[in-house]
This record gives sequence, C-alpha cells and structure tokens, in this order.
Amino acid sequence: MPGAGSRRAVALHLAVIAVLFALNFILPEYHRGIFSRVMVLAVFAMGYNILFGYTGLLSLGHAMFFAAGLYGAGLPLYHLGWGVPESFVVGLACGVVLSAAVGVLALRTTGVAFMIVTMMFSQVFYLATLYFTTYTRGEEGLVLPQAARRVELGGVALDLTNPASRYMIALAMFSIVLLATLALVRAPFGRTLVAIRENEERMRMLGYDVFRAKLSAVILSGLFCAASGAAYALLFGYVGSGFASIQYSILPLLWVLLGGAATTLGPLIGTLFMFYVIDITSAYTSAYLLLVGVALILLILFFPRGLLGSIRERWLPWLP
Repeated sequence: MPGAGSRRAVALHLAVIAVLFALNFILPEYHRGIFSRVMVLAVFAMGYNILFGYTGLLSLGHAMFFAAGLYGAGLPLYHLGWGVPESFVVGLACGVVLSAAVGVLALRTTGVAFMIVTMMFSQVFYLATLYFTTYTRGEEGLVLPQAARRVELGGVALDLTNPASRYMIALAMFSIVLLATLALVRAPFGRTLVAIRENEERMRMLGYDVFRAKLSAVILSGLFCAASGAAYALLFGYVGSGFASIQYSILPLLWVLLGGAATTLGPLIGTLFMFYVIDITSAYTSAYLLLVGVALILLILFFPRGLLGSIRERWLPWLP
C-alpha cells in the first residue's frame, strides 16, 4: 500500500512526542532540565536540516538566525518590559527578516562560496553584539528577570522559570516544528527542495524557479532557528554573544550529521546524543572532548549517514 509508509511515519512521530510527554513525569529534575534544553536546540537543528539536509546548502552562519531570535525576544523583555508573547513574536520576526535579507544576497553564490558568505554575515552579527554592549552586554550577556518570564494563556498562568512548565512549553514548540517538518518534506515543496539538492540544473531546465525555492528554504530555516533562539532566551533566561559565535553555527551541523541529514528525527537524536556524551564523559575526565572526538569518529565509521540515516538506509526505508 502506497500510504502504509506515511501512516507508519506519522505514528512514529506521534509516539516520539508521546514518549517525551511521559518523560516529564518520570525523569528526575536534572535530566528533565537536559531534555528541555535538548528539545529547544533540536528545533535549531531542524531548522538547519531544512537548508543543509533537504536543500543541500551548507551554511556556517546559522548562529545569527538563532541569535536573532534570542536577542529579538530577550532585548524587548529586558529593556522595554514587554510581555513574553510579544517578545517571542519579535524574535520570530527578526529571524525572518534577517534570513530573507541574507538569503537574497548569499544565494547569489553557490557551494563553498555560499558557506563562506554565510559565515561572514554571521561574524558581522556576532561583532555587532559585542559592539553594542550598552544594550547586549556582550559576552557577559543579560540575565532576564524571573518576574518578567511569566505569561497567562487562556486564563492559565505559566511561570517559565518552573521546570515542569519549561519542559511542556519546549515540548509544545518541538512537537509543532517536528510535525510541520514532516508535513513539509512530504509536500510537493519539500520534494522540490530534495530535487534541487540532487540536480539543480535539471530543475531549472524543467522550469522551476530554483532561486525562489532556495530563498523560501532559507527563510523557513531562519524562522525555525529564530523560534529556537527566542524560546531559549525566554525559557532559560539568558542572552549572550556566545550564542552568535561560529561555534553555534557548527553545532547544528554536527547534530544533523550525527542524527542523519535529511531525516526528520535525526536532529533530535543528534542533539540528544551529543548532550549526553559530553555530560557523561565530562564527569570522569577534564579531557572529555578527546573522548567525545573518539566517539564521533566511531559513529562516523559505523554509521556514515548518521544514526537515523544509516538505519533508514539499511533497515527502515520508509523513515522520512
């Protein structure tokens, strides 16, 4: 049956969401905090996966989209006393505007040039956060007041500093982005992106507006990354220049490669894997990055397409 794979994929994604929901009532507070952070950052990785995994565009500048959401949500709340919903919307808007502007310029290049251009834009954004220290406080960053991180939705008061509320909000955002990504990659637009990744010239010859499709992918990717950044600022109460550094452009690439590029659940698996490898190894030695490097090398040797990508290739071809 042609729809059997689709039904299994939807059931799998709903099952993952259900498991994550149940973990909120099972996990101890320390691990629940890790999972909250992982789900927020997995959205960042999913945004990166739209551009890199499905469209085939390697970017080293996605930290600026994450940081645009981070600062877009954090600064109005900190300096202007705005509420959480308004600040979150501003964060999303900043990510969309920035990704559209960067996309229009960067997509004039291809390949390595695209990677370098996005990295240069990201570095400009990073330096701007250091220059305007009056508002951003640079590397020191801003700690958002706890009193401002409360919101009332539908008559229900939510305290974003509460671990349980933080976990459920992170899960809600993760679930929305995950299901949206699943719908996207199975829609004609998602298949167009994959076709562009495989053979851009053929798609152009067939009459597709390749530039428009790639720009849409950049904007959508920027939107997801900005949502992650805005949520991170509001849920964890910190905004700093470190999130705009080159390291935060490399991390989502690493998470996507580990979990499996062009897989919907790969970004979650990669992010979770990296968090726990670092957490476990750092408890035993100060040279934990060496052990992390060895673990990554072994992973690449045995799972060259990432964890979920290799599983799909070998055993479960219906995985999206």
